[in-house]
Amino acid sequence: MIDLKDRNRLFWILQTSGWFFFFSSLLFYYVIRGHYSPFLVAHYASSMAAVFLATLLLRWIYKKLRIPDQRIVPLALLAVTLSLATASLLALIDAFKMPVMRGLELNAGAVLTAFMRNIAWWLIPIGGWSALYVGFIFWQEWTVQKERTEKALALAQAAHLQMIKYRLSPHFLFNSLNSIRALIAEDKRAAKTMVTELSEFLRYSLVSKNYKDVPLKEEIDSLRHYFNIQKMRYEKKLEVAFHIDTAAEDFPVASFLLHPLAENALKFGLRTSPLPLKIRITAGFSQGRLKIEIVNSGSWVEPEISSKGLKVGQGLENVRQRLQDTYPGSHRLDVFEHEGNVHALLVLEKERRRQAP
Repeated sequence: MIDLKDRNRLFWILQTSGWFFFFSSLLFYYVIRGHYSPFLVAHYASSMAAVFLATLLLRWIYKKLRIPDQRIVPLALLAVTLSLATASLLALIDAFKMPVMRGLELNAGAVLTAFMRNIAWWLIPIGGWSALYVGFIFWQEWTVQKERTEKALALAQAAHLQMIKYRLSPHFLFNSLNSIRALIAEDKRAAKTMVTELSEFLRYSLVSKNYKDVPLKEEIDSLRHYFNIQKMRYEKKLEVAFHIDTAAEDFPVASFLLHPLAENALKFGLRTSPLPLKIRITAGFSQGRLKIEIVNSGSWVEPEISSKGLKVGQGLENVRQRLQDTYPGSHRLDVFEHEGNVHALLVLEKERRRQAP
């Protein structure tokens, strides 16, 4: 984005060099055709000064109009009108200037003829100047709005991700620490292993927030740490299996995208499944699409409403919102129950991935 100071500097550079090049090119054209004369130089020098000042006046008018706030069609009509008026003014100046500079007597008919002819000649460069100036202002404003929108979206996504993490971490962390405390007296080696798994999981949770995307392998590794901790807590009550296609491991996914789905599989599976709860996580990549499925034994549980009127179990809604923000029109998330299992099927299309700012 070009700031105001740089934009003003760019305007003066283009304004000066553009008109100088335009009239120098005209003068050069007549020179190589053998029509050079001091009068011609004086004529084009005075014309350049006149159009330079006239376009500065146009710029002042456009700035007063606040171009970005105007509707395109009325603004276009106004630009054409102003360009025609400016061209008429310059044509009128030329119509009187030429006889005066040549020392000729003014003739109303000749002045009128020259005026009508010069309007068409001046309208092209003045109209082009107006189109470039107005177009640049619109482009600049569009760029500013686009950057603001992308920044707002990025902040919203970051805040949304942090909300998910803060919701998950305290509950999970307190339970894990209680389990470690219980294991210290029973099995120090198991307690040490659980501390390692917990530290790896928390490391990913903290570090991944600095990245928009992470390779699927890192997201899956964090799920392995998460479930290893849970398996030490629930022991034989929980069985987890991973089947990850190596072709899918480098696919970029939004960090912490899968954890709410994994947490739901554990939380609601323990409520509804015969023990042991069985969870299976698979991922494959084919024809530009990543397919991830988290399956748990048990049955589907409808979202609950708490005594305060708040919906309990927002994990799935959070995932849907993040998918809509990050993969608009290029994702699919289906959650369904089939033959005693709950399936969360996620499909992402790599080619249509929205690049986060």
